Amino acid sequence: MSRRTARDLRSESRMAVLRAFFTLRTATRQELSQHTGLSVATVSTLVKEFLSAGVVQIEAMVSTGVGRPLELLRLDPGRGYLVGVDVAETYVETTVFDLSLEPRGTVSVPLDEHLNSPQYVVDGIRLAVHGVLALASIEASSVVGVGVSLPGQVQPDLGVSVFAPNWDWHDVRIKDLLTDDLGMHVHVDNPLKAITVAELWFGAGREHRDLAIVNLGTGVGSGFALNGELVRGVSNNAGEWGHTLLVFEGRLCRCGRRGCVEAYVGVGGLMATLAEIQPAHPALRITQQKPFVDAVQSGLVSGDGAMVELVDRTARYLAASLGDLVNMINPEHVVLTGWTVARLGDWLIPLVREKIQPAALASSLAVLTISASALSSSTVALGMSTLTLEHFLAAVGLPSSAGTTGSSTAAG
Repeated sequence: MSRRTARDLRSESRMAVLRAFFTLRTATRQELSQHTGLSVATVSTLVKEFLSAGVVQIEAMVSTGVGRPLELLRLDPGRGYLVGVDVAETYVETTVFDLSLEPRGTVSVPLDEHLNSPQYVVDGIRLAVHGVLALASIEASSVVGVGVSLPGQVQPDLGVSVFAPNWDWHDVRIKDLLTDDLGMHVHVDNPLKAITVAELWFGAGREHRDLAIVNLGTGVGSGFALNGELVRGVSNNAGEWGHTLLVFEGRLCRCGRRGCVEAYVGVGGLMATLAEIQPAHPALRITQQKPFVDAVQSGLVSGDGAMVELVDRTARYLAASLGDLVNMINPEHVVLTGWTVARLGDWLIPLVREKIQPAALASSLAVLTISASALSSSTVALGMSTLTLEHFLAAVGLPSSAGTTGSSTAAG
């Protein structure tokens, strides 16, 4: 890890002030100083830069009864718009935000999971982006950036989808394709990085500085934040927990290896577990994953014994794999998120809390809490818009703190 420079510290201070605006909404320089722990002089210098860039505006003058009135500041929502794009194997969901990251509209476009060419996916993204701008009556010229989350391994600095196994993509220069197609500034990243940033800025990160974010759905993965900073790893692959080994020579995973965590706690893994419990269960006739998980939820509500056993086994698999994760990074909080958690979390999370006890060190468990995410279903789009906002600030001369990979401190 390289030594932190004065520029790194200044960049972190800028991001601290920006995050304070999202928490406080409006604030004086003195309130920003109290919230961030930075000196009033440092905050004043940074606010001057934000005002110059048009990111912050003066909302009002506040009298304290002593001396000159204080400027009440806020982010300027009219400075421009950000579009967050969540690309999955079966859909593209876009949300447009103003610069204060308030949502203005959401549009979803289906994708045929059997069509996987880069141009087909780009066409779907274009439809969704232009659709959400039309819905919100926003001109494309007002968009300062489009943040696109793509499944698989992504190199944001290069704008490359390194490996997306479901689409059989290898080293696709997706950012260039999207920039040419959309005519807008584009930033690409992995959904787990986006979710982690959203939690850091707007969710559990407001109370916890050391987090593990675990996403459960078709695929599974994790994101890490240590000391309040997103952890990327040298090639942006930190968090590929779903492809760590859970069962030696176990089930075949989509990645081609055997025994991965995903093969047991991803939705395909839930289907395989139910087939082991009751091979003729009616829910196994359901081939689409979300309707299958809906059937699991309905079975739990009605007391279906096979579904109860399914969630119990899944909790054991999840607790065992989370125990390894907890032992490795020692977080104070684990956030479970994703559409599987949205449906099954009420049953799954209490079991995981119980079953993780023998799987992790007692000293790590003593400070650990586990909960479902409290953020909305547009978490990926929110996180991508946040990352894109940081890149926008870099483009107007304010260095970004969270958009790089490598060995810098800001990247983890």
